Amino acid sequence: MQNKESGEVIKDNYGRKVSYLRLSITDRCNLNCIYCRPGRNTRFIAHDQILTYEDMFYLLGVVAGMNVQKVRLTGGEPFARRDILYFLHRVKSGFPHLDIRLTTNATLIAGKIRALKDMGISALNISLDTLDREKYQRITGRDFLRNVLTSIDRCLEAGIRVKVNVVALKGINDDELESFVKMALNKPLDIRFIEFMPIGQNTLWEKDNFWSSSEIIQAAGQLTDLEPVSHRDINHGPARLYSLPQGLGRIGVISPLSNHFCLTCNRFRITADGRLRTCLFSDRDYRLLPLIRSPKVSKKLLKKVLEKAGLKKPLGHEIMGQEGKARVSICQRVMSSIGG
Repeated sequence: MQNKESGEVIKDNYGRKVSYLRLSITDRCNLNCIYCRPGRNTRFIAHDQILTYEDMFYLLGVVAGMNVQKVRLTGGEPFARRDILYFLHRVKSGFPHLDIRLTTNATLIAGKIRALKDMGISALNISLDTLDREKYQRITGRDFLRNVLTSIDRCLEAGIRVKVNVVALKGINDDELESFVKMALNKPLDIRFIEFMPIGQNTLWEKDNFWSSSEIIQAAGQLTDLEPVSHRDINHGPARLYSLPQGLGRIGVISPLSNHFCLTCNRFRITADGRLRTCLFSDRDYRLLPLIRSPKVSKKLLKKVLEKAGLKKPLGHEIMGQEGKARVSICQRVMSSIGG
C-alpha cells in the first residue's frame, strides 16, 4: 500500500525509513515449538504488563501518523488472546488505510475465517514446519496438523491469501522439500522457507541443522521450474519469491543469515509488554508501555521517542558478526516473547 509520505517519518542514520510495524499482542501460545521456546520452564509476561487493546489502539494511532503503512499482528499466537476479533474489527474500522496482516499457527481460526474475510483481512501468514503428522507433534508438542491443513483450505476457499512460513531445519524437515513444493504446485499459496536463527538464551541452533536458502532454492529448482518474482512495493518484506510456471503457487526463501537484508529493513517490533525493538537481533529495547499509559505523555512526545529510537536502529548483520559462531545466541529473549 503506497501512501503519500507524511511530514513525520521514522528514519535512521543509514537512510532507512520505517513503514512496517510488527506488533505482538500476546506472548501466550497453545503450541510449544522446539525452536521458539527451547526452555522447559517458560515464564510468561505478567498480566498487568501486557499491552491492553486500548494501549495498542493508541499506539497504532501514533505510528499511523508517521508513515507506517503496514502492521503485522503476531504473538505468541494472536488467536489465543480473548476478543481478538473485536480488536481486529476496531483496528480495521479505525485505521482503514493501514494494511493489517496476521501471523498465526492456524490451530484456533477454524470458526473465525468468515469473520476475518468479512472485516477485510485479506491475507494470513501461517506457520507450518512439517506436513508429517508425527513430526508436527514432535516439533510443536501438539497433534494439530489436520486442523491446520483444513484451515488453510478454508482460507483459500474464502479468498484469503495464505503464506505458509516454514522454519528450515536440516535434519528435521529438509526431507520434506518435495512435499512442500507439491503443495505449492497444487494450491494458490506461497511456501516460504525461513532460515533458522540462533535466537533466545537457550537456543537449539547448531551449524549442523542450518539449511540455507541457496540450498533450498537449488534443490527446489530440481523439482520444478522456478521464475524469480520482482517487487515494487517497499512493504513486500524480505522474502525472495519464485513463481511456478507448472503450478498455482509460489516458493520463497527468507535468508537473515546467509544473505541478510539489513540495508533495506523498514520495520520496528513492539513486544507484548510494550518494548520497542528496532532490530530483531539486538537486545536493546525501549520501554513504551509507561509512556503510552501516562497522562503526562502526549502523542507528540511519544512520536519524538520513536524518532530518536529510529536514529539508533542498528544494522543487524553487524550484530551477528560480533556474536561468535555456532550455539551462540544473537539475542537473549526467545522468539515467542519478541513477537516473530
